[in-house]
Amino acid sequence: MTFQAPEAEWPDRDLDERATLDGFLEGYRAVLLHKATGLDRAQLSTALAPSTLTLGGLVKHMALVEDIWFTQRMAGEPPPEPWASADWEADEDWDFHSAPDDEPADLRALFDTAVDRSRAIAAAHDLDDVAAHRGADGAPCTLRWIYVHMIEEYARHCGHADLIRESIDGATGD
Repeated sequence: MTFQAPEAEWPDRDLDERATLDGFLEGYRAVLLHKATGLDRAQLSTALAPSTLTLGGLVKHMALVEDIWFTQRMAGEPPPEPWASADWEADEDWDFHSAPDDEPADLRALFDTAVDRSRAIAAAHDLDDVAAHRGADGAPCTLRWIYVHMIEEYARHCGHADLIRESIDGATGD
């Protein structure tokens, strides 16, 4: 079984700050899903040597990152499943390493659920609102900072996804 994703849409150049940040974050979310579109479980588990990164692992990792920054940091809520019961001490990269055990539809559902939580949390806050939970360094961050960080995180991992997808079937582009 595979999943489908729409093409990425990018924000117009004359939008306000919030709409621009939302637009780029949504665009990169769509790019990542588009890179995994149409691939089966074996293809989502394919790595491009010497890296061990897989498209399935990237989708699962970004679901985790959504929950870390929006659910845990911004909203101050505990980690939802499957993150709450993962044995992070045994495998700090559990999100990447467990993805080959997941069906494509389950990966997509996990990602969609995390993104839906993130959208709801972001919609309830202003860009200048300070996150409820501080990181290990104790420094506060605003929702604006979280948006920029998430865009950076997606951009980096979408670059990885480009290379992995092209190595699987030659597909390129957003």
